[in-house]
Amino acid sequence: MHRRSRLALSWMIVLSLLLAGGLANPAAAQTKPEGEMRWALYVTLAPAWFDPAEVVGVLTPFWVLYAMHDALVKPMPGNHLTPSLAESWTVSADQRVYDFKLREGLKFHNGDPFTAEDVKFSFLRAKGARILQDKVKEIEIAGPYRVRFHLHEPFPDFMTYYGTFATGAGWIVPKKYVEQVGLDGFKKNPVGLGPYKFVSSTPGIELVMEAYEGYWRKMPSVKRLVYKSVPESTTRLAMLKRGEVDLAYLLDAPQAMEVKRDPTLKLVFSGGIGTYYLDFFDQWDAKSPWHDRRVRLAASLAMDRKALSEAETVGASRPTGNVIPRKFEFALPIEPPLYDPAKAKQLLAEAGYPNGFDAGELYPWPPYFSMGESVGQYLGAVGIKVRLRTMERAAFYAALQTKKLKGLCVCINAVYGNAASRLAETVPSNGAFAYGGYPDIDALYQQQSRETDRRKREAQLHLIQRQLNERVRFAPIMEYIWPSAVGPRVADPALMLIDPYPWSAPLEEVRLKKN
Repeated sequence: MHRRSRLALSWMIVLSLLLAGGLANPAAAQTKPEGEMRWALYVTLAPAWFDPAEVVGVLTPFWVLYAMHDALVKPMPGNHLTPSLAESWTVSADQRVYDFKLREGLKFHNGDPFTAEDVKFSFLRAKGARILQDKVKEIEIAGPYRVRFHLHEPFPDFMTYYGTFATGAGWIVPKKYVEQVGLDGFKKNPVGLGPYKFVSSTPGIELVMEAYEGYWRKMPSVKRLVYKSVPESTTRLAMLKRGEVDLAYLLDAPQAMEVKRDPTLKLVFSGGIGTYYLDFFDQWDAKSPWHDRRVRLAASLAMDRKALSEAETVGASRPTGNVIPRKFEFALPIEPPLYDPAKAKQLLAEAGYPNGFDAGELYPWPPYFSMGESVGQYLGAVGIKVRLRTMERAAFYAALQTKKLKGLCVCINAVYGNAASRLAETVPSNGAFAYGGYPDIDALYQQQSRETDRRKREAQLHLIQRQLNERVRFAPIMEYIWPSAVGPRVADPALMLIDPYPWSAPLEEVRLKKN
């Protein structure tokens, strides 16, 4: 009996010590962030990405936003509309009022408190949210931690635009600080609510961030994150092999095969948002060969989509007949046309080009130049002669948006959300990247944007997608899934935790192996 009593007493003492040390409390047990993790990025880091207001129809800024900033609602693992800075939200019966209850007691990296004023300020300054902003009649601050958006009319895609990657309007910056330092000052020293805070930046070369231990969701595991701009795929892999970086994004197929043969490295795949497609900028000009549907269809039939996937992404990308990914809400599954160069030549002859024609310039979306070169070769094989013209990313976006490009583009559409948001900037005549449009599809697009009956809306969006396919508005190529490589120090790169999403996220989930 005495022995049992002594044993019981010993266990009680051990348990008391564990409790006193905080091991029974998960929050207290979480260790401090440690180590440094480095990424080799395939594009030049733009200071504009440090500011959520600068998100204009492209996905790349979220590379930085998921680290330094946070949103009321955002895509997270298992839920593409996860309450974040907003604890919850409700929608009125008439679908004209969205009421957000904000998380209390949060502070920006500089110590400023997070309030409803910051939410309103961030929404109004967002440059790429015109579609969303036009729908809002009033933003009511109903208290320090309550915001109500009053709409002019029901807009079924309000949360698609506000709570996903479709815009940056829901990503919050500190009103007081931005007004103090100005736009340029903010880009030089950004302040946010995210899991990592800004340390330093060498424009076009490197971004350094450090863990924000007060992040509300969870304390990050890694102390310091470093993003390095490394445009060449071969250089990215070489840096990974030397241990200079821990994750090399977007490897070309030869480098991907090299990683497969290296037992110290791991080949991984991510993406699934972006869709490659051939766009015909001059199809709206009646004097252009591209005005003829047969010519556009010939270009589509000239491409071997399966072979392109093998050559560019070691077969990971999925050939498609639609610019909208199959996983998106309201997407209409459309099979890609079969590779048929003989039929392509026949269509060209029927259209009056038996010997082919000079199609001018072909612009590949930066930095996917090898894809542009491959597509150009397929077009040339059936007589559509093109000249590849590569541009730096910022210059390309500026020219595309101002409608200065002529000829063809091997483009990528990576606008998030659903079928409607995916088409918003390219299909309606007033879209940011639309060089023309169809009046009947414009009218149908406007009609679906106001339709609150889900079945009717789905039918309208499916009709739009069918008509775009029949008219060969685009030549969709493949849903882009690319290979990257992970080094031996990494325990979890946090790739595809958010599905689909191409990069590591959420960044508080990345982990290094313990020594």
